[in-house]
Amino acid sequence: MRVGLLGGSFNPAHSGHRAISVAAIAALGLDEVWWLVSPGNPLKDEAADMAPFAARFASARAMARHAPIRVSAIETRLGTRYTVDSLAKVQRRYARIDFVWLMGEDNLATFDRWKGWRRIAQSIPIAVIARPGYDHAAHAAPAAGWLRRFFRPACQAKNWTTWRLPALVLLRFRPDPTSATRLRQLNPGWADPAWQRRLLPRSPDPTAP
Repeated sequence: MRVGLLGGSFNPAHSGHRAISVAAIAALGLDEVWWLVSPGNPLKDEAADMAPFAARFASARAMARHAPIRVSAIETRLGTRYTVDSLAKVQRRYARIDFVWLMGEDNLATFDRWKGWRRIAQSIPIAVIARPGYDHAAHAAPAAGWLRRFFRPACQAKNWTTWRLPALVLLRFRPDPTSATRLRQLNPGWADPAWQRRLLPRSPDPTAP
């Protein structure tokens, strides 16, 4: 089984998350994508407008409906906060699955600030999703200098399970301008912290991976 992992706050989940996931499934030959809804992002100020986990999880499930996307609460169950720790445990737990990490180009720009970012790159193939306006910042970032020699041509994207690590590929899809930040800014219903009350479920799906 070939699975893409997309981590994030999903505050809230939106059409951009869905679009890049569906496009990545086609480009990388994936069986499905797992959305890892983070209990908290260490690089973001969560006090101001971060909704409770249950509401963000519910928004992700609603957005993923009828797509080969599985919404996961595994980081909450494992008690992990950093990607490097989550990946290590997920890869051990699902040893028979081939995983590729999906990340937006904006995240590549700050990748050097992630705990154990070199270990992440050495443990899993990475597909970087291009985002308009982030090319310069991403490729000028400190992590990009170390990673540059490990990029593979996009035409080889479906061969990622055979790549020697570290290995990255840059994928360019038709851009979706939606972002969670912009959604909260432009839509009063999402900007109001009370939006989560519309989505609060009884509990996260215990069958999620």
